Amino acid sequence: MFNYFLYRIGQFIALTFPVKAAYAIARGISDLHYVFAFKDRKVVSGNLKAIFPHKSDREIRRIRIRVFRNFAKYLVDFFRFSKITRDEVKKYIGIENSHYFDEALKRGKGVVVLSAHLGNWELGGAVVGLLGYPLWVVVRPHKNKKVDEFFNRQRESKGVKIIPLGKAARQCFRVLRNNELLGLVGDRDFSDKGVVLDFFGRPALFPPGPAELALKTGAVIVPAFVVRNDDDICTLKIGNPIEFSPTGSPDDLPNFMRGYITIIEEVIKKYPEQWYMFRRFWL
Repeated sequence: MFNYFLYRIGQFIALTFPVKAAYAIARGISDLHYVFAFKDRKVVSGNLKAIFPHKSDREIRRIRIRVFRNFAKYLVDFFRFSKITRDEVKKYIGIENSHYFDEALKRGKGVVVLSAHLGNWELGGAVVGLLGYPLWVVVRPHKNKKVDEFFNRQRESKGVKIIPLGKAARQCFRVLRNNELLGLVGDRDFSDKGVVLDFFGRPALFPPGPAELALKTGAVIVPAFVVRNDDDICTLKIGNPIEFSPTGSPDDLPNFMRGYITIIEEVIKKYPEQWYMFRRFWL
C-alpha cells in the first residue's frame, strides 16, 4: 500500500508541474534515493561492469547515477499518460520506421513487438496505441492490487490492452491469430525456466516466449525501443523484422533467440544509462 501512495504522489507531481520541472523534482528525489540504495547501486554496478569490463570504476559510477536519474524520468513520463494525446505524439515524439509494423501486418499472422527494460517501454506502448495499432502487452502483475490497477489504468487509457503474465499463452495465440500486435520484453525471464544464452560474453537466462510464439504461429518479430535523447525528447526506434527459417531442429529455438538477443545487446551497449536492470542479471 505504501508504494501505491508513493506512485500517486509521483503522479500528482508529474501532472501538476511542467514536464521540465517534474523531471528536475524527479532527479532530486532520485539522487536522494541513490544515496541510500546500497543494494541497487551494487547490482547496477555489477551489471555495467559485465557490459564494460574495461571501464574504470569512475566511469561506471557516472553511468550508474544516470541509470537512476533516467528511471525517475521514465516514471514521470508514465505518470503523465493522461496528458499525452495523438497530436502530442506526432509533435514531440520521434518515430522511426513505422512502416515495418505495416509491412509485418500485411503478412496476416500477427506481430510480436520485441522490446526490453530500456528507455521507456511503457511510453512505447502508449505511442503505438495512440497511433491506432491494435496492441496487446504481456505484463507482470504487481503484488499490490491497487498498484496493479493503477499501472493497468495508465496503459489502457492509451489504448493498450493487458495480458497478465502467467495466464498469457492462450491470449497471446489469439492476438496473433487476429493479426494484431503483441508487445513482449525479451531481456528478463520471470519464470526461471528460460533459455541460457551468451550475453556480453557471459551466460544469462532469457524468456523463450517471443521466439516460441513466432515459431508456432508464423508471426513476425519486430524489435522496437523508445530511447531518451539528450534533450529529453524520446524516439521510438522500430527495427527491421527478424527473419528466421526454421529447420525442425531442436536448435531452432535458441538459434532464433540469438538473432534478437544480439539486437538487445547492441541497444543496451549504446544506451547503458537507460537499461533499468536493478537485479543481478547474469548466472
